[in-house]
Amino acid sequence: MDTTVAPREAMTDPAIALDGVVKDYDGNRAVGEIDFAIRRGSVTGLLGGNGAGKTTTIAMIMGLVLPTAGSIRVLGHDMLRERHKVLHRVNFESPYVEMPMRLTVRQNLTVFANLYGVSRVRARVVELAEALELTEVLDRPSGRLSAGQKTRVSLAKALINTPELLLLDEPTASLDPDTADWIRSRLEDYRRERGATILLASHNMAEVERMCDDVIMMRKGEVVDRGAPQELIGRYGRTTMEDVFLDVARGRSSAEVPDADRPAS
Repeated sequence: MDTTVAPREAMTDPAIALDGVVKDYDGNRAVGEIDFAIRRGSVTGLLGGNGAGKTTTIAMIMGLVLPTAGSIRVLGHDMLRERHKVLHRVNFESPYVEMPMRLTVRQNLTVFANLYGVSRVRARVVELAEALELTEVLDRPSGRLSAGQKTRVSLAKALINTPELLLLDEPTASLDPDTADWIRSRLEDYRRERGATILLASHNMAEVERMCDDVIMMRKGEVVDRGAPQELIGRYGRTTMEDVFLDVARGRSSAEVPDADRPAS
């Protein structure tokens, strides 16, 4: 008897599940046997200093990089064998990935909409332009946009296919506080309205405290701690996630926090 559950019916399954995932490059270990699962509908922070393995981990989750060992399941599918069943339900945003600068915003969004098999492409582009305040720049070359405008276009690209899983790499980097707050608010609205799952890699700890239900801490390619932001702050005897980040980046574990430094329960 076939007991396979359709992906959209298996809503109790994790959105992302990594089991024993390893990635080696020319004999150097970038990610070492990590395990974690991310529940659907949550916002999870993936944190660590430069070289911690965050970008490699996200690339493997997206199916852009194959793991050396281990398994990755996204929205119920094995990314080694079935990623073609998942990619149209996932998207990615990073201010470090430039769109073709000679193409207009409209042309860029149209290209990505077609790549993702979006129906009613013209209407979807106009809808996103209105929602993200891009209407006035739709026919401007992408290379002539300000940093804030480029970030909004990048977000529009990430939402073009109405993804169930959104992977974000420093989505508000280099933005002024007002624009960054605007972007966070739109992401929170999208998550709430669509029930989407978000995996957020960020060095902005105030952003992490505001947006994340859960945080995965990485160091030297390994997962070294995990918990809700306030849980981690209490565990390390700190007052902010920035202090926790510094502890983890410098190799201090929560077990090394003196009892006198822990907050009273």
